Amino acid sequence: MITDIGHAAFAAADVERTLAFYALLGINEAFRLTHDDGSLRLAYLHVAGDRFVEVFPGGPAPDPDRTQSYRHLCLLTDDIDDMVEQLRGAGVTIDREVSVGLDGNRQAWVKDPDGNAIEMMQLIEDGPQRRVARGEPAGSQPFVS
Repeated sequence: MITDIGHAAFAAADVERTLAFYALLGINEAFRLTHDDGSLRLAYLHVAGDRFVEVFPGGPAPDPDRTQSYRHLCLLTDDIDDMVEQLRGAGVTIDREVSVGLDGNRQAWVKDPDGNAIEMMQLIEDGPQRRVARGEPAGSQPFVS
């Protein structure tokens, strides 16, 4: 069963400008994940509780005539293994089987009927999202790639 929205993910042409915009809305950077070379992989912005916005670098230049930087929608679940089996039983193709993500949480991926990417995530208690939700620092990132 899905319990909540975990995050929406967008690609930004200018990450710092995007972070500044969300800060104006009271949605501030909580932590970053980086590649092995130290370059930015993505920034997590804390909305409330364990809900976030992910901002990836490398988005297209803004175009007022179309929506263009959607990456995926993350839905939270308390039991990702059961959720995957329910979907598989209903004939849904699992695009990426259950694995551990860069932030240490368990995840699996599917597409909705329109081809939109859906990340299903089971948060771990000591993961950065749960730490931030408890008012603690995110801590050092557990994984890089």
